Amino acid sequence: MTASILIRPATREDAAAMAAVEVAAAQRFRAIGMTHIAEAEPTDTAAVLARIDGGRAYVAVDMQGACVGFAFYRLLDAQRLYLEELDVAPSHAGQRIGARLIEQVSARAAQEGLAEVVLSTFRDAPWNAPYYARLGFSIVDDATLDDTLRAIRAHHVALGLDETQRVFMRMRVPV
Repeated sequence: MTASILIRPATREDAAAMAAVEVAAAQRFRAIGMTHIAEAEPTDTAAVLARIDGGRAYVAVDMQGACVGFAFYRLLDAQRLYLEELDVAPSHAGQRIGARLIEQVSARAAQEGLAEVVLSTFRDAPWNAPYYARLGFSIVDDATLDDTLRAIRAHHVALGLDETQRVFMRMRVPV
C-alpha cells in the first residue's frame, strides 16, 4: 500500500540504505542475463552524498523510516531535468513507489520551470523502458539526440554499458 510510503528529500543518513536498495534492485537483471549489472558495485558513496548535499535525491521510506526506493536527478539544461537513477527495493515492487518518485521529480522540474524529464534506460527490461512508457515517457529517436544526450551516452559507454541495448526517453512536464 503506497499510502504508508513517504517520498521526501534524501539525507546523508539515507546513503547506506540507498546503496542497499540499489544492490537489491539490480538483482532483477540476473533473470534476463545481465549479470554484469547485478554484480556491479553500487554508486560510489561520495557521489551519493554529493547528490544528497546538492538536493538532487529523493527517497521513499516506509512507516518505520526504512528506505525502500530512491531517485537521483540533475538539471540537464535550461529545459530538461535528467532522471539519473531510479531504484525500488524488490520487496516493495508493484506498489507504485517508482511512479511516485517520478511524480516527485516531475513536480520538481515543474517548480523549476522545466519542460521535460529525460532518462536513459534499457530498452527491453520490463521494468525499464516498457515501465517508463506506461508512465508517459516516450522514446527519443537516436537520430535526434543533441550534444548533451550524446555526451551522456558516451559516458555510459565509458562505464561499460552497452548503449545498443538502451534508449533515451522523455516526458513532458505538466504545466
